[in-house]
Amino acid sequence: MSQTEGRSGGAGPFTTRLTWHPVEGGTAVWESRPARKRGLITVRAPGEPESRPRSADGVSVARLRRLNTVAALAFTVGGALFALGAWVAQFGSSGATGAWIYFAGGLFFNTGGYTSLLQAINAPRPEAGGGPPTARAWAWWSYEPYRIDWLSTFVLFVGTLVFGINLLSSLLHGLSLQQVNRLIWAPDMVGCTLFLISGHLALLEVCHGRPAVRARDLGWWIVAINQLGSVLFLVSALAAFTRPATGSPVNGDIANWGTLTGALCFSAGGILQLFERP
Repeated sequence: MSQTEGRSGGAGPFTTRLTWHPVEGGTAVWESRPARKRGLITVRAPGEPESRPRSADGVSVARLRRLNTVAALAFTVGGALFALGAWVAQFGSSGATGAWIYFAGGLFFNTGGYTSLLQAINAPRPEAGGGPPTARAWAWWSYEPYRIDWLSTFVLFVGTLVFGINLLSSLLHGLSLQQVNRLIWAPDMVGCTLFLISGHLALLEVCHGRPAVRARDLGWWIVAINQLGSVLFLVSALAAFTRPATGSPVNGDIANWGTLTGALCFSAGGILQLFERP
């Protein structure tokens, strides 16, 4: 990249912000989340008091809009279905209806997780010399664990797949107490933990290091609300453990309400994500 001296910032081994001085003068700033979600970098030309965004090319913008819309709607609908499933479990019948609602919601979460990963894989990269981000060749998969956005979305996607084991197992009948804890509760705990790890990485990305409050940043609100949902999911999973001595969950009310409120957080995050677009 043609430039004079520059600097980078981020969290640990991850780079989330790059600042450099293009050869024609001025300052260019690339930030991981805005580049991935909005397809832009900011550039301040010599003598200008404020930075101006440079948008990606038309191919990248159209691609990012489609991916962002799919991911946002998937998490919105998936969260709504999870909330409905928890409502049915708390106030409705205890039959298979709630399990099937959860399963349908899980499919939407799978879609949202993979689409988020695709967005990280196919995020436009800035041109040499501080030019606007440009499209890359489309890819359905890549392995880039040194990128915090890739790692966060990959862990999220794996978490949705682990939840799928939990949801599939919940459709089975005649399970013993040990099988319930092994096939339903254990994957639930693993999935919640992966969601928390993904959310923490996303916070590090949007804050460029130590988590902090960035109330004027829409991306921060999306990440923070989703992380709150992950915490509530974890509380729900802990309360759903089936005690061998009694054959009943630790606290069914907390399990259902934790799932319901956590799912609503993901729905709210999905709605906000519709506005975080190029």
